[in-house]
Amino acid sequence: MRRPPENLTLFSGISDLSPENPIYFESLAHHNGFGLVAGVDEAGRGPLAGPVVAAAVILFQPFECSWDDSQQPKLKDSKEMSASAREEASRWIIDRAVAYSTAVVSGQEIDQGNILKASLKAMRLAVEALRPRPDILLVDGIHAVPTRVAQWCIKKGDQRSISISAASILAKVYRDRIMEAFHSMYPRYGFHKNKGYGTRQHLDALRQWGPCPIHRLSFKGVARI
Repeated sequence: MRRPPENLTLFSGISDLSPENPIYFESLAHHNGFGLVAGVDEAGRGPLAGPVVAAAVILFQPFECSWDDSQQPKLKDSKEMSASAREEASRWIIDRAVAYSTAVVSGQEIDQGNILKASLKAMRLAVEALRPRPDILLVDGIHAVPTRVAQWCIKKGDQRSISISAASILAKVYRDRIMEAFHSMYPRYGFHKNKGYGTRQHLDALRQWGPCPIHRLSFKGVARI
């Protein structure tokens, strides 16, 4: 995989932007010669059941990297948003984005390897599905996506980059819909509410009924049952 130069600098046009600005990393990438910037994130690393889902989003063309909170919904880490706010933001992202994609890796595949490998695979698949192809990735966390596209790994990126926030929202909304569909197949576990996380109701159902086909059997919360 290719990483951008370590000595990227602020050009005069964005010298007034602080790292707390939601378009700081996008602007820095554009002003250092990268064209299309994609944010990448995943949802579903922690649950006991269901897939991990990743999303990749190109929000801006290089010449239009701007953000006006008065005109668009507030984009931030999806975990800090209500379900209705995520749905509203998801619709705006889909309508506004230059390109977006999602990818899913099943619970069975998670069990065959581990959740980190599955998460990175989902992110790679999401990136590879983007058209047009991004020039650089802004990736949430510390683990690089296994792809040849240049990338920055940004700790707490879903709180610091608007593109990563957008990817976080799309991944979360898509995964929640998957888990709601699974609820109709396996209603005992309350997937429509817990989304596969180990809530008390979910653990009680596991103890009573045992795991269903979408549970992650390698996870301690399931293996102990």
